[in-house]
Amino acid sequence: MYPKKELAQIVISACAQFNIETVVISPGSRNAPLTIGFSSHKEIETLSVVDERCAAFFALGIAQQTRKPVAVLCTSGSALLNYYPAVAEAFYSNIPLVIISADRPKHLIDIGDGQTIRQENVFANHILFSANLIENTKYKTRNSQLIGEALQVAISQQGPVHINVPFDEPLYETVPVLNAYNFPHISLSSLDNSHINYENLSKSWNVAEKKMILVGVNYPDADLHSLMDLYAEDDSVLILTETTSNLHHDKAIDSIDQLIFSLSDAEFQELKPDILITFGGMIISKRIKKFLRDYQPKEHWNIDARKATNTFLCLSEFIQIKPVDFFSHFNEFIRPLKSDYQPKWIAFRDERREKHVAYFKNIKYSDFSVFEQALNAIPESCQLQISNSSIIRYAQLFSMKATVNIFCNRGTSGIDGSTSTAIGAAYAIEQQTVFITGDLSFFYDGNGLWNSNIPKSFRIIIINNSGGGIFRIIPGPKATNAAQYFETPHCLTAEHLCKMHQLEYQKAYSAETVTKELNRFFETSDKPKILEIFTPSAENDLVLKDYFKYIQ
Repeated sequence: MYPKKELAQIVISACAQFNIETVVISPGSRNAPLTIGFSSHKEIETLSVVDERCAAFFALGIAQQTRKPVAVLCTSGSALLNYYPAVAEAFYSNIPLVIISADRPKHLIDIGDGQTIRQENVFANHILFSANLIENTKYKTRNSQLIGEALQVAISQQGPVHINVPFDEPLYETVPVLNAYNFPHISLSSLDNSHINYENLSKSWNVAEKKMILVGVNYPDADLHSLMDLYAEDDSVLILTETTSNLHHDKAIDSIDQLIFSLSDAEFQELKPDILITFGGMIISKRIKKFLRDYQPKEHWNIDARKATNTFLCLSEFIQIKPVDFFSHFNEFIRPLKSDYQPKWIAFRDERREKHVAYFKNIKYSDFSVFEQALNAIPESCQLQISNSSIIRYAQLFSMKATVNIFCNRGTSGIDGSTSTAIGAAYAIEQQTVFITGDLSFFYDGNGLWNSNIPKSFRIIIINNSGGGIFRIIPGPKATNAAQYFETPHCLTAEHLCKMHQLEYQKAYSAETVTKELNRFFETSDKPKILEIFTPSAENDLVLKDYFKYIQ
């Protein structure tokens, strides 16, 4: 059965033609024509998630892993607005998310009709393309062109697009056949190497004695990984990788804050690069951002296929191309240079690592100690999803297993959809997914568990410190008279949520019980599992401050 409405048939046909393989649907009446059509299409997988905010982040998690567009479909009214947090995340993280919203016809907008808002261009500030359709046969060509362009933009530019589809009643009429429609491919600009003067760039590079490569959020890429080997063997190049970079090398700095904490002005001057290359997504470390803004390099080259990122306020070259394509060509023009730049800072890194190991031999039970226990227990070759706030900052202080792929919603750095994103990512891949989250992030997205698509192998580790632990770590909140509004203390546990959503539940409250529970946590089970680890909120910030004093 397919919808009788031609506009719905056009949308469904376009999605099939442009290989939209998955549509996540939230219930409603106005979107009935599309729900009927998508669920009947043999080449399109349809998944049901009730809560629109969770549905959008779930779809985002699938798209994050497949790197293909995933569509979400909702009814009219405020349902659409619940997509916005995920739309913003997709926009800043370059994830292809296709928003399809049913709407009332224009003559019913702003006249007091129910479940009706101004939906056209509602995501204007955070969308790559908005297609506002009209339900009228004389606009068939226009509608087809808009839909086709929207889907091609999502694919080619890897970001969110919005297709707003108004339907008048009746909504549930069906026909036995889906008609065929043709959607012309629109010429979208493509990138090549012709606009890049590699020879000129190499002239600056080859004489600079201090060069730094800083890698932000990056999808695992074996080719890019191997291209970085050349730079790691150059004494004049220092590679700094964030936890979410998914790049590993023995001669890279993988715990940036551990290295640069408490450096003197003279040491910062020595660390300051002549040339800085950045690629990948958002940078987590506030310390590295402050350092490179205060001690700006002579040249900053940002490499990205889509948009320039002037994070350090000194951008001199925007090289618009995929990093793997840039380095595959640039490597032919460069030569290593003798310098004490890399050897000095690698030796300094090794000293800090030794102190790091020594500190954990006598560490107090805390968020920090629990995080180390959890990371050590995570199976090889799994996927690790990490929530925002203090959790991702703890992760920045550890060397990660090279076989573990790591992801975090750093586009907007919000806590709102971390659980749903992790579930979507787990659904999309075969290997086991582990999600480490804080308590506020987990409870904030509690409806994320209201999802029948969670794999049995999915694991969630909640570090429950009874409030927003980040606000005890960062300077400022504790000195005010409003600490309770920053930290939001609570006595919640995940136990009853697990019962309601039929997940296995384990809990721990000491180093010994954490070890015991982790030993059986990753075993095969008939249900997904949650391990909730309770930590002392009054101790966590003190332990972290003591750590930084110890390693300096």
